[in-house]
Amino acid sequence: MNLAGWLHPHFGSRKHKDLDSWYHHSMSTYQTDSRIDDYIQTLPGWQQEICRQVRELVHAADPDVTETIKRTRQPYFTLYGNICALLGAKDHLNIFIYDPIVPDPEGIINQGQGNLTARAIQVRQGETINTRALLNLFQAIIANNRAGGWRKLKGSQ
Repeated sequence: MNLAGWLHPHFGSRKHKDLDSWYHHSMSTYQTDSRIDDYIQTLPGWQQEICRQVRELVHAADPDVTETIKRTRQPYFTLYGNICALLGAKDHLNIFIYDPIVPDPEGIINQGQGNLTARAIQVRQGETINTRALLNLFQAIIANNRAGGWRKLKGSQ
C-alpha cells in the first residue's frame, strides 16, 4: 500500500482517519472496534493521544481484551467483565475504572474513591499518564474479573 497519498497535514482529515483505522486493523496484534476509532476522532487532539495510550495499555494487559460501545457511544474495554471506559469532557478525559476494590498503590485514581462500582482517572491537557501504574491496574482488574469479578471477591473478604 502506498501511504504517501494518505498523509495529510490536517490531523482530523478523512485521510488521517482512514490511515489511523488501517494502522490499527493491520498493525495491531489485537482486535479493534472501528466505532471506538470513530469516537476517538471526535475528541481534541490531546484527548485522542491519551485514548490511544489507554487503548494500547489495556490490550497490553491482556491480548484477549474486547472493545465495544456501551451507553450509545462510550468506548468500553472488557474481559470477563468491564475493565475501563473512556469519556471525553470539555477540559479533561475520564478513564473509568470498573473495579472499586483493586489496589491503587501509586494513587493514579483521582476521582470516585468510595464509589460502589467504579472510580476514575481524570486527565487534563498537559498531564501525562503513569503508564506502568495504569498497566498494573488493568492487569489487576483482569485478574479479579477472571476470578469471578470484584463483587464476588468483595463478598469473600
